[in-house]
Amino acid sequence: MNSEFDLIGRYFSRPAPDGMLGVGDDCALFPVAPGHQLATSIDLLIEGRHFFPDADPSGLGHKALAVNVSDLAAMGAQPLGCLLGLSLPAVDHDWLAAFAQGFHDFAAQAGCPLIGGDTTRSPSGIVISVTAFGQVRPEQALRRAAARAGDDIWITGTLGAPDIALRLLQGELPMDAGLLAATRNALERPMPPWAFAANLAGIAHAALDISDGLLQDLGHILRASGCAAELSYDSLPVDSALQGVAPDVRQSAVLAGGDVYQLCFTAPPGQRDAIGALAGKMSVRVTRVGHIKPGQGVRVVDASGAAVHLAVGGFDHFS
Repeated sequence: MNSEFDLIGRYFSRPAPDGMLGVGDDCALFPVAPGHQLATSIDLLIEGRHFFPDADPSGLGHKALAVNVSDLAAMGAQPLGCLLGLSLPAVDHDWLAAFAQGFHDFAAQAGCPLIGGDTTRSPSGIVISVTAFGQVRPEQALRRAAARAGDDIWITGTLGAPDIALRLLQGELPMDAGLLAATRNALERPMPPWAFAANLAGIAHAALDISDGLLQDLGHILRASGCAAELSYDSLPVDSALQGVAPDVRQSAVLAGGDVYQLCFTAPPGQRDAIGALAGKMSVRVTRVGHIKPGQGVRVVDASGAAVHLAVGGFDHFS
């Protein structure tokens, strides 16, 4: 059977965790711990815009939820659950089985179970909408407007690999099978540091996730906080797969490449040991890449302190 309810029952109904009412009723129900606020995030993935028609469905299921969990991480919120909206031009059971498996596998890792949603027929192409819910204490939320002059700037994970993979797949770079194999997983199966982020309360000041490029996303913190930043280009955590990439291509990927879904956060210098200890405990790579200062904008410098010429921007859906 291929009815809407058959598809939901076959691929997306899982037992809800204790205390929750999940798939199968008019609304999902879930508790929020006393003294916490609800954090929510929604993202759309559209075929031909956010993913290729031949994208691996298991990876697509993973990424559809991961990009939302990344937003929760940017607020220091603990994931609670999620809703899935799925619009399909036709029923493909093999595709649905793989997509659902990738989605549920990541949901189990992140502690963000699927507790409701909707399916419908699409006139053309696949559209995926995920809404994720988390909880955070009001005084501990990591807000963009909280950076302060003197703060260190930190990044989790590495930069550049997703952008290189995307440009290879789009034909913007000459095809290099080895380079694609080394970077594609970063594009299709991002792993945001949600557990690390949820423990940054009292340590970090401001944070966001890097989705549209480091410079563009850091700029959101700076505008909200009324500050400027200086970044050390040589300190940036360039993904090891980019070692053989031309310097100008590498610079663009590192400073402006999107789809990273890692954390950029600020914290006072006195928290360096605490950040290092937390990163070690959580097995998360963290790199101190610059500092917040009075003024406006971002200045990127090399090891000698000379300004690095920037011929790059960030991703904008409507540019």
